[in-house]
Amino acid sequence: MTSALNPRFSFETFVVGSANRLAVTAGRTVAENPGSAYNPLFIYSGSGLGKTHVLMAIGHAAKTIASQLNIEYLTLDEYVEAFHAEIAAGQGDAFRRRFQNVDVLLVDDVQFLTNRKEMQAELLRLTEALQQSGHQIVLASDRPPAEIADLDERLISRFSGGLVVDMGVPDYETRVAILRRKAEERGSKFQPGVLETVAKVEYPNVRELMGALNRLVAFQAVNDMPMNAEAASKVLGIPTAASSAAASPAAASSAAASQDEFSQFLTDVTVTVGKAVEAWRARVTEAVMRWEGEGYRTGRLEKLLEQETPAAVDEAIAAYVQDVERLKALEAEVAVLDPQAAGAKVFRDPEHMDAAEAAAAKVRDGAAPPPPPSAAFPFESYVAGPSNDVALKAVRDVVAKPGKKYNPLVIVGKSGLGKTHLLNAVGLELAKKKNAVVACLSTQGFVDELIAAIDGNRVDWWRARYRRATALLLDDIHLLAGKERTQEELFNLFNQFLDADRQLVFTAPAHPNTLDGLEERIVSRLEGGLVAEIAEPDKDLRRSVLERLLTQQHVPLEPALLDYLADRPIDSVRSLTGVVQRVVEAAAAQDAPVTAGLAREVLEGAPPPRRTTGLRTSGIVVSSAGGVRSREKMVWDWPSAGDRVIEDLR
Repeated sequence: MTSALNPRFSFETFVVGSANRLAVTAGRTVAENPGSAYNPLFIYSGSGLGKTHVLMAIGHAAKTIASQLNIEYLTLDEYVEAFHAEIAAGQGDAFRRRFQNVDVLLVDDVQFLTNRKEMQAELLRLTEALQQSGHQIVLASDRPPAEIADLDERLISRFSGGLVVDMGVPDYETRVAILRRKAEERGSKFQPGVLETVAKVEYPNVRELMGALNRLVAFQAVNDMPMNAEAASKVLGIPTAASSAAASPAAASSAAASQDEFSQFLTDVTVTVGKAVEAWRARVTEAVMRWEGEGYRTGRLEKLLEQETPAAVDEAIAAYVQDVERLKALEAEVAVLDPQAAGAKVFRDPEHMDAAEAAAAKVRDGAAPPPPPSAAFPFESYVAGPSNDVALKAVRDVVAKPGKKYNPLVIVGKSGLGKTHLLNAVGLELAKKKNAVVACLSTQGFVDELIAAIDGNRVDWWRARYRRATALLLDDIHLLAGKERTQEELFNLFNQFLDADRQLVFTAPAHPNTLDGLEERIVSRLEGGLVAEIAEPDKDLRRSVLERLLTQQHVPLEPALLDYLADRPIDSVRSLTGVVQRVVEAAAAQDAPVTAGLAREVLEGAPPPRRTTGLRTSGIVVSSAGGVRSREKMVWDWPSAGDRVIEDLR
């Protein structure tokens, strides 16, 4: 399996600077004279500096010069996967001949040869064969050959025998040129000095530089006005001169016991029915009750009871039972591959065996859709406000132009701010598009699925399932930390989605470059899109959320209640929901209306007792208007306790 050359990755779209000039020059030379200039050509650099771009640009240029050339690009992981598949099919020799006949072979991510002795031997044989036949091989890695751990000395010698060239971090001038070109491609205009301000930051790679540009584009779109250099510094945080599930054994035992009881019940029914009707009716009735009790449709058997003396009753029942057993087998097979699909009604209807076989085949081939977004989080119910306006604007752009505007989109923020809601809302909107297959799940679920696939020896099926998706949305991407195999699989998916302009959306508690345990290549790709932050809810947002929550609880929207709750220091929408629930439950317990006074009492405790002078009196009060009044004979006109608390504190 090889990947198609991305049409956007050509020499014409690559910004050349002092840090990459040698690599680009060597690449152009190789494209013009395959097999005769530098063979092999080995390009290395840190993640996000353009290795893949140059590698594909060589392929495009060589094809333009000589259209008859056979050119193939693939990552090392794709090479390994294809090799294992062909060996398993007994086609190892055909696989080797296929690649030996390639005129220009472009291999990416060679650093993953570490600890793969078998593939090192294969690549050594392939390199020697290509060189002997005058065919070109170009390789890319994140480190030079000598620094690839556990790499065969013969491969190091072979790679170093051609030309080994590195690509460094772009200098200031190159960064300005990159920003200007990308801004022009996006149709975005900035005031003088803005892009230069961004370029002053020495980003470690071009992806992070693009991430910074994406943030400026997003903020300028939200504010609907040109951004100056000072505003750009604030948006990017640039320091200024002023500042810087399986069933348990107990459950299985219980199920077995229930099954025994049910079997005994069926036996009793058989005896009873057999006494009242003919023997054949007893057998059919028993079968109907048995399989209906297990959840299978029994229409075919019930039709037998409508006949006077049906022929071959025992054969008909046996055929029905055979179909049921086949349905059970299909459902069990599907349950291993895709537990969500196992409960489908199609596996409970023996009269439609073709549909069940087709459904199982679909799952077996990996065509069963991955977990979809939750319908519990529609976009319409997400409350907008100044604290999330950038993220919302980015989301709308992603929905309008999936895979084109911000890819990937990374939504960051503390827990309880609505990241999961927004992620699923994006998924639901993307799922409305024609032929859309949206995968939306937690990162932990993604990891668990891969573990199950590895355990069941069905990783290829798992990969096929996600490769069919038109969008991939993962919640809590930081949970990938330390999970090397999952990060490797996501890295490959990431590249395939980007090359095909399919949308990627992730959530995280903080900016990707602050998350521990994520590989640099993953962080680099996350930062290459747009990182949009959701801040703590501002007062306007809190009030809007309160109005919605109180309306759902059928609580009158009293201004005093809204003002009090909205003014409280709340750091997340989740906390605000909890506060409203506490107040509503307290009101229900006291059989009292939800008021500002009650809310204050619940959230802050009972009001302090009123002060007295400490002097005992006879109960006689001298009125300021003259005359004497007795406390015992006066009627005090007090408002309700809740309202009195409010009045006292005004």
